[in-house]
Amino acid sequence: MRQLINSTYITLDGVVEGPHLWPSLKAGTSGEGDRIQTDLLETCDIVLMGRRTYDVFAPAWTSRSGDPYSDRINTMRKVVASTTLTDPQWANTEVVAGDVVARVRKLKDEDGGNIVQYGFGDVSRLLLEHGLFDQMQLWIHPQLVGPSDAADLLYRPGMAATFELVDSQVLSNGIILATYRP
Repeated sequence: MRQLINSTYITLDGVVEGPHLWPSLKAGTSGEGDRIQTDLLETCDIVLMGRRTYDVFAPAWTSRSGDPYSDRINTMRKVVASTTLTDPQWANTEVVAGDVVARVRKLKDEDGGNIVQYGFGDVSRLLLEHGLFDQMQLWIHPQLVGPSDAADLLYRPGMAATFELVDSQVLSNGIILATYRP
């Protein structure tokens, strides 16, 4: 049975939206983060995402190649939860417009590598609510990005969950990678 792993960048003030817009960290990571993300992707054979993540990822990754991460994500299977995406241009993309929970349960029951989901939005909250995550990796960035809408934050009113810390790692630039199991 496959595991569903969420990998999310988050700031100290709880913001998860738009990490590409955050101030960059001054100290480099010597490729640590890239290696960790590539290692994670190598254990997976499906990327699960919502429409907003697809709209950011598809143009970014299809314009890149020649490195292990880009080459892997561009060729692997992608599943997008969306009622509005009708003609995905990114190779190997399946759109799920109906029951996302049932589709993810079916994907988890298949043989194969793990499933990775990046970021934390409506699809993540739905999956968390139905107990479908096996692991959450929070990349805690040592910065505050300031005023944000509720939609930009990890936490939403009415959402409750408990997690067990199973691993942690501090990168050279101060990012803490905390791995939890619900």
